[in-house]
Amino acid sequence: MEIIIWLDYIGTMVFAISGVLTAAGKKLDLFGAMFIGVVTAIGGGTTRDLLLGVTPVTWLQEYGYIISILLGFIITFLFRKFVVRMRKTLFLFDTIGIGVFTIIGLEKALNLGVNPIVAVIMGMTSAVVGGVIRDTLTNELPLIFHKEIYAMACIAGALFYLLFDWLELPLAVNEILTIGIIITIRLLSIRFNLSMPVLKNPEN
Repeated sequence: MEIIIWLDYIGTMVFAISGVLTAAGKKLDLFGAMFIGVVTAIGGGTTRDLLLGVTPVTWLQEYGYIISILLGFIITFLFRKFVVRMRKTLFLFDTIGIGVFTIIGLEKALNLGVNPIVAVIMGMTSAVVGGVIRDTLTNELPLIFHKEIYAMACIAGALFYLLFDWLELPLAVNEILTIGIIITIRLLSIRFNLSMPVLKNPEN
């Protein structure tokens, strides 16, 4: 199996863990926690597939995604204290996840003959919509609307993918480079507190 698919499964699992931990912080019941975990893990990919007219959506066709989500639940419920202490590690995996999800969404859109710019948007959708749904359902301001560089890292990586594809780099090299770019932008933005400009109300 291709490495990017394994990374996709790992990203799905980590997103599920992220959703469950967020739900636990809001003191939701078991069903609520599991529901938030599921929508966080598959919300982006499902939205992408529906917008592209791909049915059944990807996670309904491959058992690997369901297994990844279940593993995320099991790990969180059995080792919750340990998982909470590993938030920095989870952040790293989450960052890897958005890189992988971006490229998988971009490639799927391109393979369907979608305009490259729209394909970039589909890549970003794959990466961030699950988190938007999670934050909305738990009454939090979605991360992509904060000052943090999050969605823009996905867009930048997707644009580099198109550039490297135009330069005819081998597919595997292109995927690794662009995922690395997304991860690097995200980590550097946190390390050096880089952010997007804030839109201010002119009346204030």
